[in-house]
Amino acid sequence: MSFRTNLQYLRAERHMTQEQLAMLLGVSRQSVTKWEAEKSYPEMDKLIKMCQIFECSLDDLVQGDLTDRAPAPAVATVPPGPATDVCGYDDHMRSFAKRVPTGVAAFILGVVGLVLFEEGTALRGLFNSSMAASWGELLGLAALFSGVLVGIGILVSAGMEHSAFVKAHPFIEDFYTDDDRLQARQVLVRGLVTGLMLIMMGVLLGNFVEHESGAEAPAGAALLALVAVGVWLIVHAGMMYGRVDIDEYNRDAVEELEVEDIARIDVPEAVRNELRSAKRTHEKIEAACGVIMLVSTIVALSWLFLGPSFAGTTWDAIGSGRQAADSIVGYFWLPWPIGGILCGIVSILMKAFGRDR
Repeated sequence: MSFRTNLQYLRAERHMTQEQLAMLLGVSRQSVTKWEAEKSYPEMDKLIKMCQIFECSLDDLVQGDLTDRAPAPAVATVPPGPATDVCGYDDHMRSFAKRVPTGVAAFILGVVGLVLFEEGTALRGLFNSSMAASWGELLGLAALFSGVLVGIGILVSAGMEHSAFVKAHPFIEDFYTDDDRLQARQVLVRGLVTGLMLIMMGVLLGNFVEHESGAEAPAGAALLALVAVGVWLIVHAGMMYGRVDIDEYNRDAVEELEVEDIARIDVPEAVRNELRSAKRTHEKIEAACGVIMLVSTIVALSWLFLGPSFAGTTWDAIGSGRQAADSIVGYFWLPWPIGGILCGIVSILMKAFGRDR
């Protein structure tokens, strides 16, 4: 008995289409078609994965006769009809859409702690002025670093899991219905409106607290806390809307694949060349953005350390007076957001010109 016959029988036993099996294995539908036509043979890792899916041994799958085996009492089947989520894409993307904004919000909440304990304002009821200032600075830095570490941990782990998922499932069959897309649009609208309202409320609340009490630290902390919640809602809504765009996921999957992975995919040569072109464009964008941000960092650090001397002052003098702090020297951080905007422009232009070619 041939591998081809066994594979066709096992698929039919579970009412599984070629597209559904391809998604479970992380290959294209054309790959399964070629296997069943005996025009190519799957790699060892795909064979092992098929053994796990169909609950059989490798020898039986490749050389045995599985058409005579007794059916499993509770065989896992895929119901006929419209495409279904057979690889856990929706659950993965929902989890990813929660973890990314949580990581971003952790950064902002770290700054909330820094602002809240700035100059010991929040501790003056417990300690004298000098001790409150010392402990406030220590607690503020601890809160900032905690937020940064938590945010980095969440984003890095979420990014690694998403990258592994994309490599395991580079092609997904679109299973979302029109109702699913309508619900995603509604989530996007609600998230954007609510998030922007919270940010505006934060601005108003911060101004009100500062005007009524003159306390800048609590006002700034209240503002940033509401901004953190608003940003979480906006990012989450955007990612929940983006998850239903399966075509965009399939296009972006090439960015996670290595050149060797693209070479192993059984797709028409024209599609393979398009994937390679998209991969080269992505690598060029990464290189260009890396150079832009490195130059931005050099400019920012030079501005930070050399700016006061060129302005004929020092950082001690800048910190001693409000008017001096408003000088251009205090804006040493500007090269970084400018670099980020330039990266976005470069990415848009390179993708547009790459698509034209």
